[in-house]
Amino acid sequence: MASIHIEFDVEADCGQAWQVIGDWAAGPVRMAPGFVLACEATGDVRVVRFADGFVARERLISRDESDCRIAYSLIGDSARPEHDNAVMQLAAEGPQRCRFRWTRDVLPDEAAGPLRAAMQEAAPIIKSALENSTVG
Repeated sequence: MASIHIEFDVEADCGQAWQVIGDWAAGPVRMAPGFVLACEATGDVRVVRFADGFVARERLISRDESDCRIAYSLIGDSARPEHDNAVMQLAAEGPQRCRFRWTRDVLPDEAAGPLRAAMQEAAPIIKSALENSTVG
């Protein structure tokens, strides 16, 4: 199983950033505007529509407020990877600074290349959105 790991610092309050990351229904659009076009959630399943035309159906695995951690899996048709589980987590590193960690485990291993590229493309968009977000 391939494991992908991306992390970066965010110049924002961890609690404020978590309000975006931890928002199951609207988080994807809020954290990656323009990269993600829409997100519709019904219970623990959401459908995320990306600017490149990709549509992901995802199931919430766990959401931990105290650890600022959300885990989800890609589910759906046979065109998807056999296994795709992702975790996003924030860790406070000061009053206006936190660390964003995004890991993804996928099968088959060959699926990791395109997924890693998409995550690397999304990372600066997420960083910018979290640093410029306002909760209110």
